[in-house]
Amino acid sequence: MRSLVGFLPDVPGYYSWMTAEKYLRLAGKLYGVTGKQLDERVGSLLESSGLASVKTKIGGYSRGMKQRLGVAQALVSSPRLLILDEPTSALDPIGRKDVLEMIGALRGSTTVFFSTHILGDVERVCDNVAILDRGRVVEQASIAELKHSYGHATLVLEVTAVAAVLERSLCGQRWITGVEREGQTLKCRVSDVGAARNQIPKMVADGDFSIIRMEADEPTLEDVFVSLVGGAN
Repeated sequence: MRSLVGFLPDVPGYYSWMTAEKYLRLAGKLYGVTGKQLDERVGSLLESSGLASVKTKIGGYSRGMKQRLGVAQALVSSPRLLILDEPTSALDPIGRKDVLEMIGALRGSTTVFFSTHILGDVERVCDNVAILDRGRVVEQASIAELKHSYGHATLVLEVTAVAAVLERSLCGQRWITGVEREGQTLKCRVSDVGAARNQIPKMVADGDFSIIRMEADEPTLEDVFVSLVGGAN
């Protein structure tokens, strides 16, 4: 069963005196992978992790290089399930991009299960999400379903007159769930974007001022998370 599961801990440990190739060969042999099969897998994983031309010993690697090597090590047995614990934590933007691209490339070949508090990473690579609050799963669904059920689109509105007047009018609309005002800009959380787009221009015209900008922002996974567990933390 162990050969069917690959695992990368939050802070992986390595033999600093080894090269990436030697380390992957060691990991492969521990899984019982040998001969030509091992040669092919090590070569393929070094290529996909961007370490094929790196001859430096692991002790001189950056955190991002170590994380990519860790993913490669977890894949050396061609597992059916890959478990990753905070795979992008403490990485700079370039390192995070590299690791996420490596994870995303596995879609369709391996089931990837990973934990993270970086919700932008989840939106980028995940199909399904489980949201936990104090160790308890409070919701589990696809990202699209979560956004539809718990997220609220935001309409950003900038006007030429006193925004407070429009804010009072908007707060009485059934398709408005909340309004934040900063200067002449209003951020409206709406339950019905279509109704908002139809009604707001009329309300602005009735107030005898005009719209400088009106644009809709789709709900994010962070919005969903805050909606589900934000009040408890």
